[in-house]
Amino acid sequence: MTRIVCFGPGPRFKGGIANYNTSLAKAFDRFENLEVHIISWTQQYPAIIPRDFIDRKSRADQLEGTRIKVHYLTNYNRPSSWQKTIKFIRRLQPYLVVMQWAIAVQGIPLGYIAKRLAKAQIRIVFDLHFVIQKEGSKLDNCLTKLGIGSAYGYLVHAGQTADQLKTLFPKKQLQLIAPEQTVSDTKATKVIRLFHPVYDMFKPDPDFDKQAEKNKLGLRKHVFLFFGFIRKYKGLHQAIEAFARLAQERDDISLLIVGESFWQTLDTKKVRTKVKKALFDTAKKLVLKKQDDEQNYQPLNLIKQLAIEDKTVVVNEFVPNEEVHRYFQVSDNLLLFYLTATPSGVESIGYNFQMPMLATRVGHFPETVIDGFNGYLAKDGDIEDMKICMLKAIKQPIDRQNITKTAENMSWESYAKEIIRHFIP
Repeated sequence: MTRIVCFGPGPRFKGGIANYNTSLAKAFDRFENLEVHIISWTQQYPAIIPRDFIDRKSRADQLEGTRIKVHYLTNYNRPSSWQKTIKFIRRLQPYLVVMQWAIAVQGIPLGYIAKRLAKAQIRIVFDLHFVIQKEGSKLDNCLTKLGIGSAYGYLVHAGQTADQLKTLFPKKQLQLIAPEQTVSDTKATKVIRLFHPVYDMFKPDPDFDKQAEKNKLGLRKHVFLFFGFIRKYKGLHQAIEAFARLAQERDDISLLIVGESFWQTLDTKKVRTKVKKALFDTAKKLVLKKQDDEQNYQPLNLIKQLAIEDKTVVVNEFVPNEEVHRYFQVSDNLLLFYLTATPSGVESIGYNFQMPMLATRVGHFPETVIDGFNGYLAKDGDIEDMKICMLKAIKQPIDRQNITKTAENMSWESYAKEIIRHFIP
């Protein structure tokens, strides 16, 4: 029996990376000859970060019916737990550890753990959700190099990420390998380019009454959906401004915004929260560029300023997994007017609901959104072009079967098979 460890946030955490890590573990678990363990953080970030990362709303057990064992071990703020994690994984003696890499701040603990596991002849593969952030600081790049430098191999979801990896490690011998491609250089570090799989944990409800739900929410005929954590890079302010322009021309449209404001999850009246915020703000001023500070990012204020309250519905909270389908099934198009983008979990959810994508020409979107086939693309930073893009989606609606065709080879099983083929003999 071959053991595999999926290192990353376990199912008790919020967000795309937790969903991703859990879905990957479930994909491995479908192979009878594999024993799968999730090694999870107990705390993913510095304690001063003023945010609640735990999913306290979802009720279903995501691992029900699987053989997966979950171990919550690693605390960012306790180096002793890093050593405990290393010892535990060494005792497991896995052949492969797949580590989720999504943020530079985790570079110190992940680099420490990965380096020592590699010395124990355990293969470490980093699943890269980003390498170099747009307008990232030198500190970000240093932490990323420290974090992912000891890898046996890498997984990337876009050509842009592979290029950034080469930029970050100019002296490292890397070989980019496309799906089903064979290896030609056995001395090089493998960089396997794969797709972001389509989430199978979010499924349409066949008995869902779309019109009844639209009436309940007060939605009009054509519904544009923004879904997920509200972060500046996701460009909600652009989506709202573009929608407002279109709303001046049409009365049959609604903007549905569903998601938690990323930095507004704790009770701001509590002394503990105030202390955390003060410490965090000080740390940001020391290490971040001014433009990276999201403290004053309040895009929802634009709704009133642009006088579109009657055409906008906002669910400004974390949505339990069991309720995600409601908002996708009631909508017609998914808004992805990002400022910068790596493969998106929200995009992946959209495929599962046959949702046409309206995206900006940034990051990987030009690779996955085929203009006029499974969605429409707008110019980066061009609000008028985004409005035109939304208008096209109404006048020339995308055939939803095209979204199915796009996603048919993007299963978790296929993704897991490629990892096994390249890294487990």
